[in-house]
Amino acid sequence: MKKLLIGVLIVVLLGLTGCTSKVDNNQIDSSVTKVRSIKIAEQYGLAYAPLIILKEKNFIKNYDENLTLEWVKLANTTAIRESMISDNLDIGFMGIPPFLIGSDNGMKWKIFTGLSSSPLGLVTSDNRIKNLRDISKSDKIALPQPGSIQHILLSMAAKREFNDAKYFDKQLVSMKHPDGMTALVSGSDIKLHFTSPPYLFMEQNEGLNTILTGDEAFGDEFTFIVGAVNKNALVNKKDDIEILKKALNDVFEFIDNNRNETLEILSKSYNIDREDLEDYLYNRNMIYGDSVKGLDTFIKFLKENDYISDKIEIEDVVYGM
Repeated sequence: MKKLLIGVLIVVLLGLTGCTSKVDNNQIDSSVTKVRSIKIAEQYGLAYAPLIILKEKNFIKNYDENLTLEWVKLANTTAIRESMISDNLDIGFMGIPPFLIGSDNGMKWKIFTGLSSSPLGLVTSDNRIKNLRDISKSDKIALPQPGSIQHILLSMAAKREFNDAKYFDKQLVSMKHPDGMTALVSGSDIKLHFTSPPYLFMEQNEGLNTILTGDEAFGDEFTFIVGAVNKNALVNKKDDIEILKKALNDVFEFIDNNRNETLEILSKSYNIDREDLEDYLYNRNMIYGDSVKGLDTFIKFLKENDYISDKIEIEDVVYGM
């Protein structure tokens, strides 16, 4: 009898040990699968300020403690496109025209949110130039790259003024915004710079003249920067993208309602004097929000002037809007 009781006790203990081990393994597996991330491209410029606030305040944690954001520093839309193709990036932010040109070239991505509207402008250091007709064929125009929103806005203005969207194309010089500003101010052969804040505001503060605004070129208001999500993230991280959209809306409200903290964070990040930054952000028509304006007009213009084919339609390039 005593041997029988000992045998039963061993069986029970082994069973309990087995159950405990099984529970622990499940707990470990569960914690591993809950850790998720979204890879987002960082870029410089006041139009991307909400991304800096999102990074610093980590609003994503308000919705899911197990979702993290991985930040990747990329210089331009071309780098974003290449990273998405190699599946090293889920989210990128850019102007609408380069997004549409990428879509036409086969990029499987969609606009899932707006980010900012902003003043853009064609600035000159030459007092001789008062409007587009004063620009001579020898005057060089700096802008980020062909196909950028600055290039397409200049093309829209040229189409209206000269009935030729490509009127200035042979005078363009691709430059990053800081280099374009330096070239313009230094008195080089760069006579004009199509740029965005903070460089636009800095050049205006230097007393340089803006001969064309973005709204004048476009003919109405438009969204400057939108968020694009790649096809794999839409399939595998659909719920996480929805969380990101909620966190971005928190950021937009934070910028509106928490001026001091916003300036404290951004003045350090941009290395801009706090007083100047307050003027730039709150007095010069910088608008942060998720709406997307002007997409249909950009599509129509790009098609009519052979920047993209006829196959692109709005419903093919937006998600959840």
